[in-house]
Amino acid sequence: MRVLVLGGTADGRELAAKLEARGIDVVTSVAGRTSRARSQPGARVGGFGGVDGLIDYLRASEMDAVVDATHPFAARMTANAAQACVATGTPLLRFTRPSWADRPDADSWTWVPDHAAAARAAAKARGRILLTVGRQPLPAYGGLPDVLARVAEWQGDPIPAGFRILESRGPFDLDDELALLRDEQITMLVSKDSGGDDNAAKLDAATSLRIPVVMIARPPLPDGIEQVTSVDKAVVWVTAVGGGRA
Repeated sequence: MRVLVLGGTADGRELAAKLEARGIDVVTSVAGRTSRARSQPGARVGGFGGVDGLIDYLRASEMDAVVDATHPFAARMTANAAQACVATGTPLLRFTRPSWADRPDADSWTWVPDHAAAARAAAKARGRILLTVGRQPLPAYGGLPDVLARVAEWQGDPIPAGFRILESRGPFDLDDELALLRDEQITMLVSKDSGGDDNAAKLDAATSLRIPVVMIARPPLPDGIEQVTSVDKAVVWVTAVGGGRA
């Protein structure tokens, strides 16, 4: 059985390893936006060339199934995978971490649909804003006067006026997040609903210090995609699709 895992996340790496341990032939594809992704052993790095390119790849590689384990905000790749799998008749599963919307403190956050709306909400804050939205969306926040932007990896892009870049890769624990928010005198946290536990300590810290949170909601999934929120359930799905055969 051959499975294409659209990865680039820690969960994608874990899923690929568990499938390979069961004797399943796994090809992991990553966009390669960070050095960690580019250095993943055996990974296919780079795009497919849109929907048509992915269709051609699925047919040429004779994939039996696709698991989309990309970031919850990789909406274009998810949409492309949905279209390509329909066109080729390839079973598709969307794996993503549980949303933070179910947290007890989520009702106190300002939920917004996109980065433009998040920037407008953040503009109402006084003081320093902590951005934890990744590197690529930062230009949307260029008008904010006092920003600390934490990114996993900085690639030498121009830094907007009023910004400082904190290059740091999680997961982070609660004590570290509390210290960061206090030391930097953060008055607002802007994040996106990546979900899971690894990077949730910043939310616990913000709640503890009563710092307001602006949260970007996840983009909706294309219609008809089956979804699971645990690696083990994804393994069960792949095994079922393969009928138990490796």
